[in-house]
Amino acid sequence: MNLDKCCVHTITTKPWGLSEAVENYAAAGIKGISVWQNAVEGIGPHRAGELIRSAGLDVVSYVRGGFFPHTSSTERAKALDHNRKLLEEAAALGAPLIVLVCGASPDQPLEVSRQQIRDGIEAVLPLAEKLNVKLAIEPLHPMYAADRSAINTLKQANEMAEAIGSGHVGVAVDVYHLWWEPNLRGEIARCGANGNLLAYHVCDWKVNTLDLLNDRGLMGEGCIDLKQISQWVEEAGFNGYSEVEIFSNIYWQQDQHEFLKKITDAFVEYV
Repeated sequence: MNLDKCCVHTITTKPWGLSEAVENYAAAGIKGISVWQNAVEGIGPHRAGELIRSAGLDVVSYVRGGFFPHTSSTERAKALDHNRKLLEEAAALGAPLIVLVCGASPDQPLEVSRQQIRDGIEAVLPLAEKLNVKLAIEPLHPMYAADRSAINTLKQANEMAEAIGSGHVGVAVDVYHLWWEPNLRGEIARCGANGNLLAYHVCDWKVNTLDLLNDRGLMGEGCIDLKQISQWVEEAGFNGYSEVEIFSNIYWQQDQHEFLKKITDAFVEYV
């Protein structure tokens, strides 16, 4: 694959500010950028969008919303306000979608957290539809079920998106979280058939990982069959960007120009 559908998340090159990331992504031939909220601090989403587009890059997504579940109704209300703020920022940035890390509370059953996630999405959905910003439910690996996301399989994400039944709600497929899932091909085909496949995130799972959050692998560095999953995503009708999202204490300490070269080389070879 060439770089025409290559997108990089700003968190991947965490040491760079937005201006530096935009300049270097464009120079490397990358066409898309997914913007984490911290990257627009100090510049604002409107100016950030102008900066990105002036470099010839597409804004692919705004990251991250969600974290709806709480045992406290006051905290749940705060989460809704925060997500509405994120929707306004995404619209100002020119981002077509927000990725939702849905959240969970270890102090209540998963079923309760899942209902609160659905309730939260439905509560902010009218604003999302008004601003024409889509919401992508991203299932996270079960190791995060206690406090990061009660949505842990693509099957669960598909079921929730289908139950909500809005063209502004779909799913994000992240290989780091889903490569292990039984019937992954069938669930990818399912969300493609329903028009719910909104985003595709790539990296790799290192067999001897040092940190379950911040030791993701560069594509080709681990055990995920990226070419196979990418083929399934393509078969499902997805023609958007493949988004490189790598959290890595190791790579963040390296020269980011060298790291970016590794990213583009690995993208061409393995994605």
